[in-house]
This record gives sequence, C-alpha cells and structure tokens, in this order.
Amino acid sequence: PARVPVLVRPPVQKPMVTYVIIGITVIVYGLQWLSKLTLSGGYDLPTLFGAKINEYILLGQVWRLITPVLLHGSLLHIAFNMYALFSIGPSLERHYGHGRFLLLYLVGGFAGNTLSFLLSPNPSVGASTAVFGLVAAEAVFILKNKELFGGRARSILVNLGMVIVVNLVIGMSPGIDNWGHLGGLLGGAIFAWIAGPLLKVQATL
Repeated sequence: PARVPVLVRPPVQKPMVTYVIIGITVIVYGLQWLSKLTLSGGYDLPTLFGAKINEYILLGQVWRLITPVLLHGSLLHIAFNMYALFSIGPSLERHYGHGRFLLLYLVGGFAGNTLSFLLSPNPSVGASTAVFGLVAAEAVFILKNKELFGGRARSILVNLGMVIVVNLVIGMSPGIDNWGHLGGLLGGAIFAWIAGPLLKVQATL
C-alpha cells in the first residue's frame, strides 16, 4: 500500500521553565559573588549552606542533594552550564510540557548529587548534574520516536553519544565531579524512558 504523508506538529508553547531556571541560577550566582565581596573573609554563604557536602547531608541536611544545581564555582562554570541548558532545554520543554520538564531537571540534579554523595567524598556544586539528565532525556526521546525522525535518528544519537563521552572524559580531570555527571545521566535516562513523551502524527491528504 502507498504510504500516507504525515505532518508532525511540535508543541508551540514557550519554554518558560527553562528561562526561569536560567534566571534564578544567575541571580543565585550574583548572590554568591555579592557574599564573597561584602563579607569579611570572602565567605560564599549560598555555597556554604547549599553545596553537596557529605558530612552535612549525613546530619540531615538533605536539601543539599538538590540545591547544588543553583550554585557554581566560577563565571566560566555557570556560563558553560547555562549555555548548555539554553541550547537543549527549550526543545525538550516544548515536548515535555512545563511541569514534566521541571521534574526532569530536578530528577537529573537529585540523581547526580545522590550518586556523588554515595561515591565521592568531595564537596560539589553546579547544574551539570541536571544538564546531563537533559542530554540523556534528549537521547531517549529520539530513540523512542526514531520512526518519525527517519535517517536523522541515527546521526542525532551518535552526536549525542559523542557529546556524553567527551564530557565524561573531560570530567576525569581533577576537581570535576564525574559521579554527579553519571548520576544525572542515569536519572534523566530512567525518567525519560518511563515518563518521556511519544510523538503523535496527523495524516494529511
């Protein structure tokens, strides 16, 4: 039988959650900078009260398994993570919807910081746990809807795989929390596989 042409209609909603996350993260980094500038001794109070520090988590400060996604160690650190979020977030949010996208971001961050807590004694901050979750979710999204992407699906998945591998290799450098990256990947992939969207197509004559 002849194939019926289909038209994929992507959602048109604006990725407001992505923009809000970027805005809040930038504001928090501003508070970090202001804290170091104004307090004697140059203390970074937001990091002191929100970083992933294992000893404090063991004392019951479990919010430290999610608050590190709002904290960053340098201007380059936040710039890299927010650029990655700005690049991949809008597309995913349009398909996931606002609420589910926010949950995906939080799950990636929580999973990354939890695995880091379990396997790394070092303190850590950064949104890269959540960003790695988004990258994994993007790969799962393409995989689950590969029929609609046709021949492009393979090349997209290969490119995403290369991005993941390269960043994990870079993450082996001293001072980088690769366990957090790996945890974010696993959390994002599992969430996307269970709760990720399947595209619908509408036949046109």
